[in-house]
Amino acid sequence: MAGGSGTRLWPLSRADRPKQLMPMPGGGTLLQAAAGRLEGVVPAARRFVCASRSYAADILAAIPGLQPDRFLGEPMGRDTLNAVGFAAAVAAARDPNATLAVLTSDHVIEPQDVFAEKLDLGFRLVEADPSRLVTFAITPTFPATGYGYVEQGDAIEGFAGAFAARRFVEKPDLERAKQFISAGTFGWNSGMFIFHAATVLDAIDRFQPACGHGLRRIGAAWATDRAQAVVDDVYPSLTKISVDYGLMEPASRDAAFTICVVPMPIAWRDIGSWPAYASLLPSDPSGNRASSMTAHLASSDVACISDDPSHLIATIGLEGVVVVRTADATLVCRAADAERVKELVALLPPDRR
Repeated sequence: MAGGSGTRLWPLSRADRPKQLMPMPGGGTLLQAAAGRLEGVVPAARRFVCASRSYAADILAAIPGLQPDRFLGEPMGRDTLNAVGFAAAVAAARDPNATLAVLTSDHVIEPQDVFAEKLDLGFRLVEADPSRLVTFAITPTFPATGYGYVEQGDAIEGFAGAFAARRFVEKPDLERAKQFISAGTFGWNSGMFIFHAATVLDAIDRFQPACGHGLRRIGAAWATDRAQAVVDDVYPSLTKISVDYGLMEPASRDAAFTICVVPMPIAWRDIGSWPAYASLLPSDPSGNRASSMTAHLASSDVACISDDPSHLIATIGLEGVVVVRTADATLVCRAADAERVKELVALLPPDRR
């Protein structure tokens, strides 16, 4: 899934260059890194990218070997349930027995070998029982309040490292997050899944029937010359809802489906804010991080990001501040307020977003 607009990373991320296509520290883009993680795990011919149709040319250029018929272009964003359903409908139309890994383009994941090992376990779980819906839980390193959590239950016999999912919990307050960490049975909900394509379509039919009807129309038309017209007709009618709210949570309460959780003990960062992006940059002894030239006087924990590495950013007496500079816009905010960048972008003229 590569459809997010990345407004929390404005002004480096823009409407015509979302975060999954913007340059990252060390080179490349998040989307290219996500594609690279699949080397040796999923053959290139079996990879699909679901994103806004307006990004098609840039995405095809960014991933050598991605064929145009492997690009699932959404005419508008309708949240993650419909992106998943779109991919499942196309996969099931191509192969009724298809098993589908749902991955995202805005995560930094290391090491690659552990990721590949756990992905393989997820595939084996679903291939053994198509009623299983597999989610991956990141082993937490601190009591995060910005992530959802999933609790693991009993171990699944015959699949070392896999568990029944006991429950999903939305973003908790700090006290509950600390309790989850102490319990040792909770992980961060990664937003990555493995499903049998036909099973996920059945689940969408069951829990979001209006979406299910439309998505099946797309699948039926995908290999015909009517495919784009059907997508354009269907997509505006789809309910905008996330895969967590619209599918995983109700499925966890329905005996027709088996929710499995595979803990992933990896270094995982969701690059959804400037502090998260800055965590990829080297730090000086005062905690200042930068992607360009900087000079600091009595400043600490300041992140300076510029699209011009030669541009000098200088600060005096700042603490816990983010500075982002591009050729036509500059953002300055407290790191604690970085999640509000999306609110700010909504106030801007359309040509500056």
